[in-house]
Amino acid sequence: MVQVTRKDEREANENIIRRFNRKVLQSGVLAEAKASLRFEKPISKTERRVKAIIRKERKADKLQKARLGLR
Repeated sequence: MVQVTRKDEREANENIIRRFNRKVLQSGVLAEAKASLRFEKPISKTERRVKAIIRKERKADKLQKARLGLR
């Protein structure tokens, strides 16, 4: 959906930008675009937990190696 904002004869550019931004926010186009960027495939709770545990273990291992001076 295209938002059209026309300039009046004596209207300042800042006012046009403000009106355009307000129309875009009210239409919900921006919210839809941001939601599509954050889309994740639905996965089960157990699978999500397993991945979190693996991430924590890797991070702890990396910190331990850094403390020991290893790569």
